[in-house]
Amino acid sequence: MSSRVYELVMAASMTVGRGRLARAVADIADLQASDRVVDIGCGPGTAVREAARAGAAATGVDPSPLMLRLARWITSVRRMGHVGWLEGGAERLPVPDGQATVVWAIASFHHWSDRAAGLSEARRVLASAGRLIVADWLVKPDARGHSAHGITSDQAGDLPGRLSGTGFHDARVSTRRVGRRTLLITEAVKAPA
Repeated sequence: MSSRVYELVMAASMTVGRGRLARAVADIADLQASDRVVDIGCGPGTAVREAARAGAAATGVDPSPLMLRLARWITSVRRMGHVGWLEGGAERLPVPDGQATVVWAIASFHHWSDRAAGLSEARRVLASAGRLIVADWLVKPDARGHSAHGITSDQAGDLPGRLSGTGFHDARVSTRRVGRRTLLITEAVKAPA
């Protein structure tokens, strides 16, 4: 299968069944109308639109132009405002310093090529006392193929230490059932400069 066809198949599959996951993370974030959300690895934009439904302004960032085209199209069909889309990756977010009150990565953290750089970028774009939420599927350490799309409990357990070393505090890990799967959620707050 060519990479273009694979990307089209992935884009289509990501539009189905993501609402429950997006709502779960938006509930955890307890969004307010004054929030400015940056979604790292937004895919087709389901969580960005969920943030907008909660009244927040939201920007989706994704490295795939195809995903962003799909996100823009779905959003225009649904006539939603307060959203924006930018091409980029976790390691170099195309967002100004201090722009966001909430940064989240939903089922995308496992794709980051340089997690330390991604966490530093998340901190950079957060305003003082801004909140970071990393939510990814729990996977077994020996998982392969599509079953490996997520993080292990050991990887999630290492995140609070990584976050405190990157300028976050109050880091905590929890789990939440979403459908038949378990979501590992790591939350932290940007420490004052």
